[in-house]
Amino acid sequence: MSAPSLPAVASPDLARHVAQGLSRTPKTLSSMYFYDDAGSQLFQQIMALPEYYPTRTEFSLLTTHQAAITQALRPAATEEPFFLLELGAGDGLKTKILLRHLLETGANFTYVPVDISAAAIDGLVASLQDELPTLQVEPQVSDYAAALVLMAARPGRKAVLFLGSNIGNFLPADRREFLRQLAEPLSANDRLLVGFDLQKDPRQIRAAYDDSQGVTAAFNLNLLTRLNRELGADFDLDHWQHYTDYDPLSGAIRSYLVSTRDQQVQVAALQQSFAFQAWEVIHTENSYKFTRHLIEQTAAEAGLEVQQFFTDADNYFADVVLAPVV
Repeated sequence: MSAPSLPAVASPDLARHVAQGLSRTPKTLSSMYFYDDAGSQLFQQIMALPEYYPTRTEFSLLTTHQAAITQALRPAATEEPFFLLELGAGDGLKTKILLRHLLETGANFTYVPVDISAAAIDGLVASLQDELPTLQVEPQVSDYAAALVLMAARPGRKAVLFLGSNIGNFLPADRREFLRQLAEPLSANDRLLVGFDLQKDPRQIRAAYDDSQGVTAAFNLNLLTRLNRELGADFDLDHWQHYTDYDPLSGAIRSYLVSTRDQQVQVAALQQSFAFQAWEVIHTENSYKFTRHLIEQTAAEAGLEVQQFFTDADNYFADVVLAPVV
């Protein structure tokens, strides 16, 4: 195999993260880097898989409770304008349930979808122009940190959406800090709507992250493809596997990339190589599952309180309205 070529432009944040993550024991890479354009497309496929219950469950939940949820997010004075800012908007499939109801009930709001993928934002904006042409939209291509700065700079009433089970990707301490950062720029009248995947049959949870068609495996392995493209790495995907497991004691499902042989990987952008032993892993994702008590405890530690708790008929998933503690 020839030496990897240096990419024309390498993201300094990604390069720094890879240098640090692959120098640790055990090696780690963050799931935030899953979502390049190809990763976003693969995740759209994951959401349609029969094993992947979170998306269709939350869709049903939002459909059932759309009136109560939108009422909880709107200002008390119904004519007052507000911003509906969504972190990790993706294709907006579930959010459109709320957007339609807000428009139908005459809400005066601007939708601010935020996503790290420009392709995802472009696709969402195009679909919104087609399906909801009267909607005011201010799309933002950025990461969560930049979105938090944006949110802090916005005057007026805000409702912030963090749907799906994205909050479960944070380690417990990081989760508390992230929610604290979300809460900090909010006034007493602002609201958060956060999606939490609830604890359930461990076998059902594990199957959702290791599907029979191998789409989740392709999604995990695409991270290495991204490093090859953007950092000039030479990961040979024929010698890597996807592996995942669920620990019902901690409520954490953990995903890994597994090296199937002894190998050296060069990363041209870093001018550095990394050694992997056979069956050594790179930890790529946590996805925590929650109980109601844990949600309430985590919110309280971040300076938030549970206002309303919406769940589906099977108690698989919860969308929770949170407010700053004043």
